[in-house]
Amino acid sequence: MSLQTPDLRLQDLVSTVHTLATVTKEGYRREPPPPSRLVLYIKERLLQNHYNTRTHVVKISWSKRLRMLIAESQGPEQSLAQKFLHQEKGRMFFSETVWLCLAVTAGLGGIVLCRHMSPGQLRSQMLCLVALWGGAWLLSLPLFWSTVLFFSSCFFVYKRSADQDLLPADQKAILVTGCDCGLGHAIAKHLDKVGFTVFAGVLNENGSGAEELRRTCSKRLSVLQMDVTNPQQIKDAHGKVTEKVQNRGLWAVVNNAGVLGYPMDGELIPMAEYKKCMAVNYFGAVEVTKTFLALLRRSRGRLVNISSMGGGYPMQKLSAYNTTKAALTMFSSIMRQELSKWGVKVSVIQPGGFRTNIVGTEDMWKKVEKDILDHLPKEVREDYGLDYILHQKNVMASLNSLASPDFSPVIQDVHHAVSARSPFPFYAPGKPASLCLFLATYLPTSVFDYIQKMQFKNEMYMPKALSSPK
Repeated sequence: MSLQTPDLRLQDLVSTVHTLATVTKEGYRREPPPPSRLVLYIKERLLQNHYNTRTHVVKISWSKRLRMLIAESQGPEQSLAQKFLHQEKGRMFFSETVWLCLAVTAGLGGIVLCRHMSPGQLRSQMLCLVALWGGAWLLSLPLFWSTVLFFSSCFFVYKRSADQDLLPADQKAILVTGCDCGLGHAIAKHLDKVGFTVFAGVLNENGSGAEELRRTCSKRLSVLQMDVTNPQQIKDAHGKVTEKVQNRGLWAVVNNAGVLGYPMDGELIPMAEYKKCMAVNYFGAVEVTKTFLALLRRSRGRLVNISSMGGGYPMQKLSAYNTTKAALTMFSSIMRQELSKWGVKVSVIQPGGFRTNIVGTEDMWKKVEKDILDHLPKEVREDYGLDYILHQKNVMASLNSLASPDFSPVIQDVHHAVSARSPFPFYAPGKPASLCLFLATYLPTSVFDYIQKMQFKNEMYMPKALSSPK
């Protein structure tokens, strides 16, 4: 057998080394001597590789020992052993690198997904544990560390399951804003159904939404006239809530009131729309929070702000809306830190697309469209073109058609946020929300922008200045 054979199988190496080691200078075979320490060590290594194929932790002690034994040997035994060392080091480096990368990816992937998934009680924790144990399996931890990991996982599950137990409603009082329709309306109904005392703030206390709440809900629910952009109405609502809860305090505030604005290019959106979105979605929520915080501190309760996945995921055509939700998300995060010393827990709900009346009516769209055309500078109007501007109302219809009519994911997360012993700081209900937030947070900016560009690649209408031949 040639010593230069590149495809020498490691399984045959020991026998080859031992056989060649018995050939004398005269060229005839003699009785093989006892195996040298080098041969025995190579046998040991091959046996380990055969019976422990998942040993991928980087270990260099074996190669140091092998080099020492090679230095003590000579002749064909030394040459083949050096070849074995070279092949073994290459195999180990490749396998250890690949499996270590897989283990790290599994662990980090589980943590990332857990951060952005809405909790179905222990769903996200179990996902984290699966990723952790997957990484441990890939790395083949020793028995001691596997035992430590197992008991730590058991304690983790026990502790988290206890923390996620839902507290009883027990006549706890909750204020929900924006209950005329949509999510706020559904949240108020659900919280009343499970036994909470609900104060449902509405824009019009004589509207159909308010009347339906009075008709279908229990006596525990009270409808309050509460335009979140009207400081006097907020103050009046605070007085009524204080009178009813007295020394018990208010258990939770759910800031849900919001408006979408007219979706189109940020340059075309009137400043009035920017200010309207900011007044309702951000300043309204801030003022309601500040007004009712004393009652929340008294009960060591919960502050829940309904933001949007748009607060962390930039979406074209929604600059007025998304910026307000980003501001609300940051406000919530800061309040979470500041209020922790008072025992008040703060959560942010970042829903995906749900079919609510936030998109407005066709009459509202026409009014905003007319306002845009009346106040748009001549140069901007010429560059974009009338056809492009009028086409933007189709964006609104497209958003509504893609939205889900099932509010249950949001309702369940709000219920968890106001009831769990240890609510989560972030919730992302809705199928696209978790994925979108993940992409926006962890993808390189250039890759993320490319994906966004592809979504609008087939857009039928382009601004006039870009579609006209030069």
